[in-house]
Amino acid sequence: MGPGVSISEGELMDNLVALYTTTAGRISRKNWWIGVVGIIVASIVLSIILSLVGLNAAWAQLIVYVLLFFPNWCIGLKRRQDRDNNGMDFKILMGVSGLLTLVQALGIGVTMTDMGNGVVMPAPDAWLMVLYGLMGIFGIYMLVQLGFLKGTPGPNTYGADPLGYATA
Repeated sequence: MGPGVSISEGELMDNLVALYTTTAGRISRKNWWIGVVGIIVASIVLSIILSLVGLNAAWAQLIVYVLLFFPNWCIGLKRRQDRDNNGMDFKILMGVSGLLTLVQALGIGVTMTDMGNGVVMPAPDAWLMVLYGLMGIFGIYMLVQLGFLKGTPGPNTYGADPLGYATA
């Protein structure tokens, strides 16, 4: 959009709805970051609401993951498609993240540790810590892919360039 060009409120809402509800096409890094900020805000609000209801933190995290899965899925796939990629790596990240969140909610691989003065805290077992570490490394790779690397210039398999560049 150039200088002096404005977007109506209706167009903005349509763009936001499409951002979070479709997997077709491509989005720019800027739109991906806007989508991520929206998901972070929604995650914080949902977490606060669930904690006020008195839900266990691990189960609240699983509920937030499930509720925000589809919007996250949509922005991640469209961003990978902007790089002319089918998003299999992103699909793996989402699947394994969901599985680890479920494992955490079920208390699998967690030992309750006495911290003294009657305080007992859950601590992940070694194998779970290794999985968390590997997912952290994979998450950094995906952050670079989604948030920092340029998309394919011009049209690609998944549609027109979201920045409007034509092939040279």
